[in-house]
Amino acid sequence: MNLWQPTAPECWTGRDDSAESPTAKRLFQTITASRDFAPASHHGKIALLGFACDEGVKRNLGRPGAQQGPDALRKALANMASHQGHQRLVDVGNVHAEPDQLEAAQQALHDAVLACQRAQMKTLVLGGGHETAWGHGSGVLDAFPDESVAIVNLDAHLDLRHAAVATSGTPFRQLALHCESQGRSFNYTCYGASRAANTQALWQEAHDRKVTVFEDLTLLDPLTSQWQADVQRVIAEHDRIYLTIDLDVLPAWEMPAVSAPAALGVPLAILLRIVMPLCQSGKLQAVDMVEFNPHYDRDGQGARTAARLAWQIVDCWHA
Repeated sequence: MNLWQPTAPECWTGRDDSAESPTAKRLFQTITASRDFAPASHHGKIALLGFACDEGVKRNLGRPGAQQGPDALRKALANMASHQGHQRLVDVGNVHAEPDQLEAAQQALHDAVLACQRAQMKTLVLGGGHETAWGHGSGVLDAFPDESVAIVNLDAHLDLRHAAVATSGTPFRQLALHCESQGRSFNYTCYGASRAANTQALWQEAHDRKVTVFEDLTLLDPLTSQWQADVQRVIAEHDRIYLTIDLDVLPAWEMPAVSAPAALGVPLAILLRIVMPLCQSGKLQAVDMVEFNPHYDRDGQGARTAARLAWQIVDCWHA
């Protein structure tokens, strides 16, 4: 596959406690690292795929550096405990974006995701900027053309921008247009959007496209449970779920290492109350985590937060 590279072996190293017990394993000891791209040989597993790209962030005038995100997150995951669910992980390498070749990289990601999904693999994609969502999401939609697919975004931003070219701010408008071209519904829900971070034009676009939005203040209100009921609605109304997590939905004190740190944000403990029911629903088909930028991390704090989120998703992801 064009633009594909296997993961460097040094990403998967860590502490060896195997002398203590046969079950004292860490992810670097149980993950299957594929040296070629062959999804058909990993039927029923979870494909861990990197999208090494920040061209969309650059086009959106953000802080570049997310291209290094996938391998940095692998290194943070490597030393975490491996339980039964984590042993389904297969690292199928990275799609690399060449400078000024975003569209080609997104197409390569789409093709890789489609191949994995057709091999009955789930896909866990580590970005990269949120331009990841166009390649990943379109691959999931194309894998299930006759099914209702929910697009769930945990994000401070709606990412419904109008632009002459694709950026990290356009993926959900692109997915909306893709759904229109296929004559299917655009089932988009955004949890954690910040009114301060989205222009009135973006809110109007969300309204016009019938997007369900729960703002950050709503998720933070302990007296409101509407959003929890909405998670159950998403699960009940759709055949498959694609979950995309922009790490800038987290507060800056938990996640400093993104292009646009959130002054308020939604803490990880609250986000997990959305994520875990989706994981346990039996309908979750694909997940990505995007915008991690190791250049702005503080003492590995952001990497550890993102890795814990990825670890938790895999741990409770219903087969």
